[in-house]
Amino acid sequence: MDLVPALKEPLHQPLKSVLGPATAKVMAEHLGLHTVGDLLHHYPRRYEERGQLTHLAELPMDEHVTVVAQVADARLHTFASSKAPRGKGQRLEVTITDGSGRIQLVFFGNGVHKPHKELLPGTRAMFAGKVSVFNRRLQLAHPAYELLHGEVEEPVETWAGALIPLYPATAKMESWKIGKAIQTVLPSAQEAIDPLPDSLREGRGLVSLPEALLKIHRPRTQADIADARARLKWDEAFVLQVALARRRHADAQLPAVPRKPSPDGLLTSFDDRLPFTLTDGQQKVSKEIFDDLATDHPMHRLLQGEVGSGKTMVALRAMLAVVDAGGQAAMLAPTEVLAQQHHRSIVEMMGELAEGGMLGGAETATKVVLLTGSMGMAGRRQALLDLVTGEAGIVIGTHALIEDKVQFHDLGLVVVDEQHRFGVEQRDALRGKGKQPPHLLVMTATPIPRTVAMTVFGDLETSVLDQLPAGRSPIATHVVPAADKPHFLARAWERVREEVENGHQAYVVCPRIGDDADEQGDPKKAAKKKSPEDEAEKRPPLAVLDVADHLAKGPLQGLSVEVLHGRMHPDDKDAVMRRFAAGDTDVLVATTVIEVGVNVPNATAMVIMDADRFGVSQLHQLRGRVGRGSAPGLCLLVTEMPEASPARQRLTAVASTTDGFELSRIDLEQRREGDVLGQAQSGARSSLRVLAVIEDEEVIAEARAEATAVVATDPELTNFPGLRTALDALLDEEREQYLEKG
Repeated sequence: MDLVPALKEPLHQPLKSVLGPATAKVMAEHLGLHTVGDLLHHYPRRYEERGQLTHLAELPMDEHVTVVAQVADARLHTFASSKAPRGKGQRLEVTITDGSGRIQLVFFGNGVHKPHKELLPGTRAMFAGKVSVFNRRLQLAHPAYELLHGEVEEPVETWAGALIPLYPATAKMESWKIGKAIQTVLPSAQEAIDPLPDSLREGRGLVSLPEALLKIHRPRTQADIADARARLKWDEAFVLQVALARRRHADAQLPAVPRKPSPDGLLTSFDDRLPFTLTDGQQKVSKEIFDDLATDHPMHRLLQGEVGSGKTMVALRAMLAVVDAGGQAAMLAPTEVLAQQHHRSIVEMMGELAEGGMLGGAETATKVVLLTGSMGMAGRRQALLDLVTGEAGIVIGTHALIEDKVQFHDLGLVVVDEQHRFGVEQRDALRGKGKQPPHLLVMTATPIPRTVAMTVFGDLETSVLDQLPAGRSPIATHVVPAADKPHFLARAWERVREEVENGHQAYVVCPRIGDDADEQGDPKKAAKKKSPEDEAEKRPPLAVLDVADHLAKGPLQGLSVEVLHGRMHPDDKDAVMRRFAAGDTDVLVATTVIEVGVNVPNATAMVIMDADRFGVSQLHQLRGRVGRGSAPGLCLLVTEMPEASPARQRLTAVASTTDGFELSRIDLEQRREGDVLGQAQSGARSSLRVLAVIEDEEVIAEARAEATAVVATDPELTNFPGLRTALDALLDEEREQYLEKG
């Protein structure tokens, strides 16, 4: 496919040869930077104008910060300690100010001599360190610092007005050291090969790539920064969209068997039996899917829907349409619990239509089989036989479906549930089971803002189910601050009792199982931390087995409490779920194995312990397990985090809305530097540096249109060698795989 030679990029030079081995090693290990190009693309996080200062008053706790400030006063204290019993211990306390606030710097022991000489009142410097709290005041202990005095080669005027770039840094490599390294390699920026086609760049009035790199690292004005960022955003958006457009283009060339449901077949019989009408959303999305299935190249569609919006129903109708047209459909679930549950609910929904070849089965019926890794030999052999003969039109299973032994008579559609748990290899292995590539429907209950869908799942067309089926109940969510207000936690358990007394059931979710010493984390690491957040962090996360034991003997004594977690034998898991679904168990204490797909309408309350240890979308997913019946749901988020902490703010956000799309925006904004392409981090470079997926919606949408047009006229990019080079750099192995994971 890649016949065009990529241009040789001078930016591929290893940093070792330019900066020396010691600096290069720290940059590789701590910042993931290996080449001159990597370093040039390590953009400043923000800029300080030397005349104006960071707000010390707004420093975030526990983060590595760089501030520019002036020394207000410096005092050397002596004290007695175990190491210096005769009062010879020394502590230097320096107060710095920036007009907005003050913060104390502390140096101890032999480390006091140099700062004592250099940090005199009135001196200005850049300080870098981790913000902590001591005696209820913010402080930086042993910060690194760089004095700011007009250096000889710089006249004071230019110095005072210049913008100081502050780089994403680590304790091992301060911002100013990164800045100096970048100044060393900056001349190479002139040779950077421009990936944007000239027509696009000129048409949008964007500066060239060498100019953008120069302006982002050595801006003279705020306008320089704006020019550079506008240009670099386009690079990121466009190169990524070209990668996705090429993938869509390649997929569109694949042949597929069109699958049109027969007018009075299985789908019609199924629709006739439905005791309710489909929502408008379900009908609209079903039409999009049926239109795709009728074409002669494979459907690649992402079906997004809130927890409980009826995605399974839409997927089942698509599967029935394919069976009608003579094909088979396979549904992949991430866990055995979920596969068994999908199997149960699909067989229930289909009734006699799932009894193909059996007495009492309807004449249009087919067989619905389950295939998981823990099945007995006899059941497995029968399931495999039903698949290869075509007796079974629908199969539901886990990764076991992908094994070599599994063969289909004519696989026409693959439905993947909760895509983020499936890798590209698995998706491709299953695709390879069809005589021609089967159609693909990927379902996710994690709401994804439109731009993220265009960025992360750009090779899939997207359908969204955004209305809940009739009969769904509202869920009230509250944060329970266990450390500040212990009586709130006691009240939470009373609420659980009240729900059970009213004939309902409850979940209690914990981050850990608790039967394993190595889950505890490293006690040595924990011991070093000191802030109140760290006090809460130091304790190992609450564990299912401990919590269940404590509840059964204490606050929930007399209720039937059971546990469910991933290390249980599949049969035991299934038995526990069956008892809970049947209403025999009052309270289920579980790990996140219940996050996806577990459907018990009678469960109305959920208490999430150490809720701060879960991500926003995970909390939203978990919460979606209650309020599935006609009674209102209640979700309590228990945390020991202090009120001002980011973790608490995240929980407050989750409690404030049940709109998954709104939450996914909050989640992205909170992760700030977070890499939207998730594991692309493992490629050692964050893939999105200046592109903010939420704010730059227009850039992404326009880049997608431009990229689609370029690929349509020149799929091999023969006329765009610079773009080829950028694409090769973007799609190092991990990234390419991640894109394919969709």
